[in-house]
Amino acid sequence: MAKDDPKKYVIVNEEMGVPVFPYDITDRPYTVIGEVKAGVRKATIFSKEASQKKIYHELWERAEKMGADAVIKASYGNSHVTAFSWGKTNATGTAIKFTGPATTAGK
Repeated sequence: MAKDDPKKYVIVNEEMGVPVFPYDITDRPYTVIGEVKAGVRKATIFSKEASQKKIYHELWERAEKMGADAVIKASYGNSHVTAFSWGKTNATGTAIKFTGPATTAGK
């Protein structure tokens, strides 16, 4: 795959560009692979807080390494300062693997 070719995902959160969702997916069967966690740090005290897009991309990088098709129930808190960073936002989600195609209502 060429570097500029967009990746193909089974499902994608169009707004974020990766298959990470703050809710459960109910239209297709899946199995849970496990919990996925990410921490996004600010570069300096003056840097902006991590965006939802950056946080979702970090979650997806970890889930993809687990062999996941998507991350559901993604959530994150407010940034907090630690002894080792100017601000860190922790995020969690559930990595899943689809076991069948999407179903349609009425079938």
